[in-house]
Amino acid sequence: MYGAIKDHLTAELAGIEAAGLTKRERGIAGPQRAAIEADGVDLLNFCANNYLGLADSTDLVDAAKDALDRWGYGMASVRFICGTQDLHLDLERRVSAFLGTEATILYSSCFDANGGLFEVLLGAEDAIISDELNHASIIDGVRLSKAQRFRYKNRDMADLEAQLAAASSARFRAVVTDGVFSMDGSIAPLAEICDLADRYDALVIVDDSHAVGFVGEHGRGTPELCGVADRVDVYTGTFGKALGGASGGYVASRREIVDLLRQRSRPYLFSNSLAPVIAAGTVAALDLIERSDDARSVLQRNAALFRSLMTEAGFELLPGEHPIVPVMFHDAALTARIADEMQARGIYVTAFSYPVVPKGRARIRVQLSAAHAEEQVRRCVAAFVASRDAAGG
Repeated sequence: MYGAIKDHLTAELAGIEAAGLTKRERGIAGPQRAAIEADGVDLLNFCANNYLGLADSTDLVDAAKDALDRWGYGMASVRFICGTQDLHLDLERRVSAFLGTEATILYSSCFDANGGLFEVLLGAEDAIISDELNHASIIDGVRLSKAQRFRYKNRDMADLEAQLAAASSARFRAVVTDGVFSMDGSIAPLAEICDLADRYDALVIVDDSHAVGFVGEHGRGTPELCGVADRVDVYTGTFGKALGGASGGYVASRREIVDLLRQRSRPYLFSNSLAPVIAAGTVAALDLIERSDDARSVLQRNAALFRSLMTEAGFELLPGEHPIVPVMFHDAALTARIADEMQARGIYVTAFSYPVVPKGRARIRVQLSAAHAEEQVRRCVAAFVASRDAAGG
C-alpha cells in the first residue's frame, strides 16, 4: 500500500521544490545568539526571534541548571493528574502579575494555547471575527471551534465594524488579532478595536507573541503600548521569543475563562506539563525584564539605527518601529538572490515570497536583537548594499 502513497508524496515534494518553496534547515553549532556558526560557516544572525538576547543568557541558563537539580527533567504527566509543581503555579502567578490579568494557564506552546482556546470559549451560537493576517495558530484554533467565522481586512477598522454588524445576531462575539503581525512588523490598532468591541459587545483576544517582554513602556506588550491593557479580555503568547526563546505558551485572562480552560481545553488536558527547566528559565527572564529596561533600550536603538541606515541607502522598508523590519524587493527571484548574497557575506537572513506573503510583495524580513552590537548592525546594512549591487537590484 505504501508504494502508491510514496509516489504521491514524492510528487508533492517535487512540486514544492520546483516552486522554490522547500524549507531548508541549517544546523547551528552552539547556542542561539547574534553571532552563530551554521553548517560550518560563521554568520551574523538577523532572522531570529531572540529580541532581548536572552536565548543564551547566563541568568536563564543558571536558573535552568538549578531547576534540573531541584525539580528534575520532566513531569511525565498532564497537569491534573500529577504534572503540576509549585514552579508551574509560580510562573502562572508571575505572568498574571506581569500582564495585569486575573489568572494564567500554561501550555506547551502558544500554538497549543490558541488551539485550545476557541472551541472552549465559543460555540455554534457565537461568532469569531478574525484579522485576515492572523497567525496560523489562530486560524487553526478558530477552525476547531463551531462558532461562525468572520474575517476582516488587516487592521481595517471599517471592515471590522462591518463584520461585527454582520455578526450582531450571534449570542457572543469575539474579535481576535495578532498584537504584532510578524511578516510586516505592524501593530494592531488595539484602541480602535477595543472601541468597536465595546460598541458591539464583543470580547477582545490578542496574541502578543511578537511583543510581550519588549513592546510598551514596561515590556508588557501591545495592549500596554496602545493604552488598553485593562480592556483586553484574553492574552495569548509564547515564552519562545523574547522571554528566553525556548518553548511554552499561555493564556492570561479573566479567572472564569482560565478556570474553564483547565476543565475543557484539550491541549492542556492531554499534553505533558511544561518542562521544569523551561518554567524556571522563564521566571528568570521575567525577573530580568522587570528589573531593568536596558535590553529593551538597546533593542530600540538597534532597530532605529538599522531603519535609518537602510533608508539612507535607498532601500524600501515597511514603516514602523518594531524590530521586525521587512526590506521590500517585490520580485521573488531577486529577493532570493539577495538573500543568497547576504549569506555569502556572512549575514543570515531569509527571503519570503508567495505564498508566505502576497504575490509581488517579496521581502527579506530582518529581525533586530538587543544582542546585536552597533558594529554588527552596520555590517548588516553594508552587506545589503553590496548584495543589492551584486544581485542587480
